[in-house]
Formats: sequence, C-alpha cells, structure tokens
Amino acid sequence: MSPPRWVIHLPTTLTSPDAATALAVALRDSLGHLTVIDFGETTLSEEDHQSRRTRLWCDTPLDGPDRCRRPDAHPGPCALDRS
Repeated sequence: MSPPRWVIHLPTTLTSPDAATALAVALRDSLGHLTVIDFGETTLSEEDHQSRRTRLWCDTPLDGPDRCRRPDAHPGPCALDRS
C-alpha cells in the first residue's frame, strides 16, 4: 500500500473563474518543472462550494512523460498546446 498523497488548498481573492484559471495556468507554467506537483489534477471551486469542483485540464497521457494540456472535455485530439 502506498502512502497517502496530500492536497494543498490555495484560496485566492480572485472573483471570476477565468481569473482563477489564468492563475492556475501561470502557476503550472512557472512551477511545472517540480515533479512533486501534479498540475493535471488541478480543480477550481467557489469558496463556499468546495465540494463542487471543476477540473481544468484533460491530463490524458501522451507519448513519453507528457500529458494533454488542453481544457477538460476539449474537442478534437489531445495535445500539449492549450488551444
């Protein structure tokens, strides 16, 4: 049995889901080299509704160590770009 993983909940003062997503993208782009952070599992929720989470990225495995960086439930094939 593997040891449990821990989740860091990082509240913000942002007031829109688009701004929160932009911050998550900036964090992923600047800290993505840290292997201890699983950005593919990133979710958003309103402060008072934390049980209702929205997954940000598809995270499907691609060739090699990469994972899809497109939005969750995106149309078309998986890719490293965000379009």
